[in-house]
Amino acid sequence: MKKALVVQGGWDGHEPQQVAEILTGALRENNFEVEVSDTLDAFLDEEKLKGLDLIVPEWTMGEISSEQLNPVLAAVQSGVGIAGLHGGMGDAFRNSTQWQFMVGGQWVAHPGNAGVTYAVNVTKPEDPIVAGIEDFEVTSEQYYMHVDPAIEVLATTVFESVGNTVMPVVWKKMWGEGRVFYSSLGHNAEVSAQDGPLTIMTRGMLWAAKAL
Repeated sequence: MKKALVVQGGWDGHEPQQVAEILTGALRENNFEVEVSDTLDAFLDEEKLKGLDLIVPEWTMGEISSEQLNPVLAAVQSGVGIAGLHGGMGDAFRNSTQWQFMVGGQWVAHPGNAGVTYAVNVTKPEDPIVAGIEDFEVTSEQYYMHVDPAIEVLATTVFESVGNTVMPVVWKKMWGEGRVFYSSLGHNAEVSAQDGPLTIMTRGMLWAAKAL
């Protein structure tokens, strides 16, 4: 049985507890043993982290100490997967450039806030994370992000209000031996539970844990 740690907290507007429950449920449906924590001190024990298959952070903004961050970086570099969504991983710990380096991107803005209906365009339909998923629309925050050119982009969106800029929505990458997955979809529990975002996130978690 694969082992996962879900750590939830941070800004309440993203409903971290409710989203963590959705992600935990998806993992348990796929035969994961899941521990859920509401403290970043869950990251302090490097050896424990290295015994996991997957780390799922759901923690928007906030601050992380070097004592909490370094074990995560080391665990992922050693081969533990990490997967997250929206602000819970892509807008966590704004002062930690090492976190952003591992994730592969960082939130910058969401023009129009949560009321934007936008298209999510699958760009690598041969990848198992998005295989069989048609382009779809979502009404949520459309994340404009600074991104690492090393990421492998699986889906994009277009910011018509920003010069028709094409922006990554879903990506994967490596951090040492560890698989890193990110989806900017999932502003709150309602969006996270929708078929498209949840299917992508579930597959992304499985891929990061080397179960897909």
